[in-house]
Amino acid sequence: MAENAIETTRLLVVSRESAVLRPLWSISESNSWHLETAGSGWDAMERVQSGATPDLLLLDLPRGDGDSLHILRWLRRLRPELPIILIAYPEDAGREREAIRLGAQDYLVRPVEDRQLEQVLRRHLFSTHPHSGDDISSEDVEQLSAEAFFVGASPVMRKLRAQAELLAEANVPVLILGESGSGKDTVAHLIHKLSIRSGFPFVKVNCAALPEDLLESELFGHEHDTSNNSSRAKGGKFELCDKGTILLDEIAEMPAEQQAKLIQILQNKQFARPGSEAMVDVDVRIIATVTAGDERTVFERRLREDLYYRLSAFTIHVPPLRQRRDEIPLLAQHFMHHLAKRYNLQPRAFSASVLDACQAHSWPGNLKELESFVKRYLVMGDKNLALGERAQGRENFEAGSFERGIEPHFPGNDAGTTRSNLGSLKSLVQSVKLEAERNAIAAALDKTGWNRKAAARLLKVSYRTLLYKIEQYHMHASDAAPFAGGNGTKTNGNGFKSNGRVS
Repeated sequence: MAENAIETTRLLVVSRESAVLRPLWSISESNSWHLETAGSGWDAMERVQSGATPDLLLLDLPRGDGDSLHILRWLRRLRPELPIILIAYPEDAGREREAIRLGAQDYLVRPVEDRQLEQVLRRHLFSTHPHSGDDISSEDVEQLSAEAFFVGASPVMRKLRAQAELLAEANVPVLILGESGSGKDTVAHLIHKLSIRSGFPFVKVNCAALPEDLLESELFGHEHDTSNNSSRAKGGKFELCDKGTILLDEIAEMPAEQQAKLIQILQNKQFARPGSEAMVDVDVRIIATVTAGDERTVFERRLREDLYYRLSAFTIHVPPLRQRRDEIPLLAQHFMHHLAKRYNLQPRAFSASVLDACQAHSWPGNLKELESFVKRYLVMGDKNLALGERAQGRENFEAGSFERGIEPHFPGNDAGTTRSNLGSLKSLVQSVKLEAERNAIAAALDKTGWNRKAAARLLKVSYRTLLYKIEQYHMHASDAAPFAGGNGTKTNGNGFKSNGRVS
């Protein structure tokens, strides 16, 4: 913007304090700038989204308030060219690096002199080198923990993160739906990190991985009598993460008796530990996940309807990787550096042909499959993978075989038994065996309506073995008959599926 521009320079200030507003009114009046005020960061976001974009936004951080920093990333995505300046108290000065990383162009610490404030405003308003919103790749990867990270490089994932930010502000249960390996756990972790519970534990429990008796003890603890007729109590995960967040992965696999206890926690914030009648008080936020397509389990009576409606008051759908292909190069690079550090190896650079092939692939195993591919690429390199040749082949190739470097056999393909990239008769036999095993599992799951325990009994294998095979072949319930039950749900204005009730 040129300083002598005819258009009126517009400033938006997020502050309620006269000590900040008074000098700004004076500065604006002397420079013929138009000054607007907003009472909160959320108010400012609504104005930026719905009205004319200001030329500069000044955000006054309340003392000890770190939540306002989360607004920076949203504003940066919405208006990447908008200069944002922060004013903070001295005790919050240590957050400058985080603020700059999230998109602030300057960071001022109280007390700020009027002259200094005007110089900073003019520098960012009339700079001949305005900030460019194109170089944002380093900000697209948000590290949530040592292993978990969130990537918001595509429009669909930016929208998802905005939903997570809104849900983080409300203390309500959340149901997360998505295909296997799509990142449902990561979204739950993101909601926890953005919430006021972020300083307390985040605990994940896989409801499908534990037998019924062990799952009950894992969640609710237990009490047992000792030799001197006294009792000893052992707390479960709910007590461990008091004031924090618990993630109940694959909630549809939870036994009915434990589902009833979960309803009691949602209603009264208390439960009875097994072996005792005394009630235990807990303050825990519950986030649950269900593999996409498993909503129909409500009508198969695997998940109590009253529990489902409480958990699904707000629902987030995590898109599969094939719907956010523009993130694949960034994800591959992040996996490469992370895995190279883990295995103490030198990271490999991806050739353009490999990245093109990655973006063309459908990734039925989502992030898990991509990570497995990058791990193999790190060890073996481009030449040994021959990914370009594979990616140009049939789109529906068996994903598990791709990860292991075995080309599957396609029935009805005349060249299926003579493909040169099979390498040997042993590879051919192995691919046929894998295909037969996968077909048998798919048939059993279809016959039982994707009831995994019933399918395991039908196949005469252990439940744990079946879960491993489902994960190995990247199978998910969305491959089965579509969900057609009417549960009276509707979508509210924020993009969440709501049944009109919030627990």
